[in-house]
Amino acid sequence: MQKKLKHYFIFSCGWLFVVLGLIGAVLPVMPTTPFMILAVACFAETSPRFHQMLLNNRWIGKPLKQWDQTKTVRRRTKLQAVTMLVITFSISITMLWGNTNLQVMLLGLAAIMIGCVLRLKEAEPKQYDDQ
Repeated sequence: MQKKLKHYFIFSCGWLFVVLGLIGAVLPVMPTTPFMILAVACFAETSPRFHQMLLNNRWIGKPLKQWDQTKTVRRRTKLQAVTMLVITFSISITMLWGNTNLQVMLLGLAAIMIGCVLRLKEAEPKQYDDQ
């Protein structure tokens, strides 16, 4: 019984992450790829069908396959992520002009997020040229 509950919980989390990833594709302040990576991980445990569905998706399949196989990301993907973080946090910090506490909080959050992105291992060019 407990094993079945765990299965349903992880499966449900997978779909939650897919939904959050889709929202992130529309909203610039929310990332897509991390949620899809989490969804792939959940479906790898619970549903080979949905796991393959995400890996074979024409829009997000290549980076997810790369992550699933090598736990690496392209340098271009990292640069795009950092650029989007800088742009969105700059806008947010500018909009909060005069509210120093919130600006400092956002600056700290941006630094943490950029640090996490920069720490991701980069793929060798050979690893993703053929994908």
